[in-house]
Amino acid sequence: MSRAARILRALRDAARLMVGVPSYAAYRAHMAERHPDLEPMSERSFFRNRQDARYGSAGGGRCC
Repeated sequence: MSRAARILRALRDAARLMVGVPSYAAYRAHMAERHPDLEPMSERSFFRNRQDARYGSAGGGRCC
């Protein structure tokens, strides 16, 4: 991978984290390394899980 591509990927990942979209690739790497016996969530399930964790799913949003 070229240096420019690595820089663009890092910028993209940083921008996603700033708006609250964690990296599915980082999640998959973590699961493979730390929890090889567990099946990782699908990308769709992962996104929904992170949205629910951030905004809360009960009652449709934040508590305050």
